[in-house]
Order: sequence, then C-alpha cells, then structure tokens
Amino acid sequence: MHPDRIAELLTPFLGENFENADQASALEQSVTLTPAQLESISIYIDILLRWNSRINLTSVRLPEEIVTRHFGESLFAARHLFPIPRSAGSVRIGAAASQPGSPGHVIDVGSGAGFPGLPIKIWDPDIHLTLIESNHKKGTFLREVVRALRLTNVDVFTGRAADFQESQLQEHNKAAVQVGDVVTLRAVEHFDLALPEAALLVRPSGCLAILIGHDQVARARELVPSLHWDAPMKLPHSSSRFLIKGRNESQ
Repeated sequence: MHPDRIAELLTPFLGENFENADQASALEQSVTLTPAQLESISIYIDILLRWNSRINLTSVRLPEEIVTRHFGESLFAARHLFPIPRSAGSVRIGAAASQPGSPGHVIDVGSGAGFPGLPIKIWDPDIHLTLIESNHKKGTFLREVVRALRLTNVDVFTGRAADFQESQLQEHNKAAVQVGDVVTLRAVEHFDLALPEAALLVRPSGCLAILIGHDQVARARELVPSLHWDAPMKLPHSSSRFLIKGRNESQ
C-alpha cells in the first residue's frame, strides 16, 4: 500500500481530541508520520496480509480497512499516551513522563497481530515494548514483524499475562519483576479474565489503556475498581469504540 494513502487514511486518528491543555499543546508539534514510519506500516501490512492467508490474524481483509481499524486505533492510543515521542527530543507527557531520561515500558497484553503494541513502537521507537501473546503461531508472526521492521528493545512473551508474572517471579526477586509504565489491551478473548490480569502489570503511577466497545466501558470499571478511570474517548469514525485509561494511583 502506498505510504501517501496510508498517511491520508490515518489523518483523522492523529488530530485533536486531547483531554487537557498540556496534551493539547502537543498538537503544535508535528502530528504527521515520517516517511520511515509510513514505510514501516506499509511493510507491516504486506506481512500481515501474507501471514493472514495461513493463520487467522485478523478478520479484516481489505488493506484500507486494516489501516483505519487496526493502525488508526493503535496510533490514536499512541498519540494520547505519548503526545510528544521521546525520539522527537522533547519531554513526554503522560504516564511514562514520571521517569525522565529513561525509556517507558509498554506491555501489550493479548497482542494477537500486534495491535496496539507494535504501532505504538513505530510511533515512539524509544519505548521498551513487551508483547504478551498466548498463541505460539501468532508469537512467531510478531517476531517476524519485529525482525522485518528492524525494531529494537522488543520482547515477545508466549503465554498469558499471569504466565508472564509467574516467569518474572521465578527469574527475579519480587522487587525486580517487570511492570509497565503503560499496559495496553485490545480485542482480547475472555475480557473478564484478561483485564484484571493486565491491571496487575501496571506499576504505581502507571496506566492501563484499553481499546474497547461501548458496552465494555462500564464493565471495565467494575472489574478493576482499584484504578482511577478517565472519561472514555470516542475513536474517530466510530460510534461504539473507545479508548479509556485507568491510572494506578497507589504509592
């Protein structure tokens, strides 16, 4: 798919609709993707379409719908989580900004075909990204995309979020277990089980960012009442899809 068409399709997802004045000021910075980022997305789409003929990665088959449905949603989340990427030479605004000078750690639970984790990495290459995916074939696909796009500081863990926690406890003492500045979740099976597991991976002062349908917003608040939930943000070109962030305000 031509990068110019990708850029056109993604424009609505990289615009306004920020929740406070500090984040809105980030719009004065560039809100367009670089040629290198657009080329990465084009390569990613080609790999996704090729693999999708062999394993079921997504029910969306048309390239333009893949751009808006998958990359659009993911980059909308990226834009709100990291309005000014560290690679742009500016201080971040958002959950990971409390650790200036060190890359934020994003953990994507139930990555599937890599959304939203890999587009967030394309948006901000300096983050440390962990992709958690229980399906081994999908895990192999994720590693192939990481290799093809030459992404660094990306880990692919094959298992559930609870398995990731257990593996961390076995390898490290409790204080050294990896937790995320930002934990993301999108379109997972067994939502009622996956959401609380994902919430346990959010560090104090970090946030859980989920892309869900309207009917799941109230359910998310019920499942994880310990988080301070922001107002949901409606996704462009959708009346029923939302980004909602829950903040871990524990010390």
